[in-house]
Amino acid sequence: MTSPSPFAICSSRVITAGGVQDRAVVVRNGTIEAVMHRGDLASGFVIEDVGDLVVMAGLVDTHVHVNEPGRTEWEGFETATKAAAAGGITTLVDMPLNSSPVTTTVDALQKKISAAQGKLWVDCGFHAGLIPGNARQIPPLIEAGVLGVKAFLIHSGIGEFPDATERDLREAMPHIARAGIPLLVHCELQTPNLQPQTSSSPITHDLSPKTSSSPITPNLQPQTSSSPRSYSSYLSSRPRTWEHDAIQLMIGLCMEYNCRTHIVHLSSADAVPMVRDARKNKLPLTVETCPHYLYFCSEDITDGDTSLKCAPPIRERENRERLWDALRSGEIDFIVSDHSPTTPELKLMKEGDFQRAWGGIASLQFGLPIIWTEARKRNFDMTDVARWMSQRPAELVGLNGRKGKIEKGYDADLVVWNPDASFTVEPSMILHRHKMTPYEGKKLFGKVEKTFVRGMNVFDRGSISDRPRGKVLLRTEK
Repeated sequence: MTSPSPFAICSSRVITAGGVQDRAVVVRNGTIEAVMHRGDLASGFVIEDVGDLVVMAGLVDTHVHVNEPGRTEWEGFETATKAAAAGGITTLVDMPLNSSPVTTTVDALQKKISAAQGKLWVDCGFHAGLIPGNARQIPPLIEAGVLGVKAFLIHSGIGEFPDATERDLREAMPHIARAGIPLLVHCELQTPNLQPQTSSSPITHDLSPKTSSSPITPNLQPQTSSSPRSYSSYLSSRPRTWEHDAIQLMIGLCMEYNCRTHIVHLSSADAVPMVRDARKNKLPLTVETCPHYLYFCSEDITDGDTSLKCAPPIRERENRERLWDALRSGEIDFIVSDHSPTTPELKLMKEGDFQRAWGGIASLQFGLPIIWTEARKRNFDMTDVARWMSQRPAELVGLNGRKGKIEKGYDADLVVWNPDASFTVEPSMILHRHKMTPYEGKKLFGKVEKTFVRGMNVFDRGSISDRPRGKVLLRTEK
């Protein structure tokens, strides 16, 4: 794959380590050669002047369910990475589920890598999965180049990916700690007195994809007498205490093993003081949240709108505002999509059944405008967005020094966007596999104009490159 000729992108709003500056970003051989005053550019240099459009490091999304191989009818590398490119994402990291096989062995990882060949419009890394009985698989997976290890403390809904026990965590964490990579944890622990369905007896039904041999458990919450269309019933079935108990467990294990521990998709702001106290003890603990927890609130979700079912659930308005406060204080480190699409049939939109519908939000293409739309209302600026969505996710998976900043020596992964332009989300513009998202019809600010992956233009004002430019990222590669 050849790189384009050397060139420079100039803008009055380049987001650098020094803030928003009028600069020229010089790109040569896929990397940033220099960031300089445009007046210092050599004469005859190929220049692309984008005026006052924002030039920012490409987004790094470390929480994406691509689902290929095995459930490509849900999503796949080609559709996911095209959607990513259109959204200004230049690097994504694939979760070890909901593909089949799940990425819990080196053989499964190799199948994943093979499936991605020739289908990547942006760069892509992979997380391994920790499930009961596979702790011995973690060292070879680390050696093979995974960027992190993912575990659930509650059944994932995928029969091949049950929840890890404390014993499993204790067996795996020393290996993960030695490697210095993060353990990413879905933090929900079921409260015993609620008597939910458990992972030892998953619900199986006729909604399982025909291409998968493992059962699907769309959600694991107690059955109640109220209407299955009731969002408030679904919300109460997965209380904040489930998150708190799980996070408390992980803080204790993080302290014991000094293992980098990352809390994925935090939804409960009540857990933030626990994070604050852990940080005071210098624990290597990081936290993410997602656009849907920062945009929506439970009071506005109508009964039967299963497009907004996810786990943990979207909570109350006051909780949403406290999540924004935690981003301001730095107690939540960054924002990633948790793009978890499925087929329209599994979302059960006609039935509106929150008990049986698959839980997951499709939003990969729209993360930047979703967050900018809400951030600008709360007096955040573009440098905050760059920190939350580019720099800090790259740091989580060891890509700092290479991804997530506009600095000399970094990959020339760039997004050019207009923070003042608005648009309405319409199905016709959606590039992920199914044209279904709860953001349909929403007016968003922050329009992506161009995306560059290692200096190559993969998205240009509505048009996707006709050639895949992305590559597989493995930890073993320098």
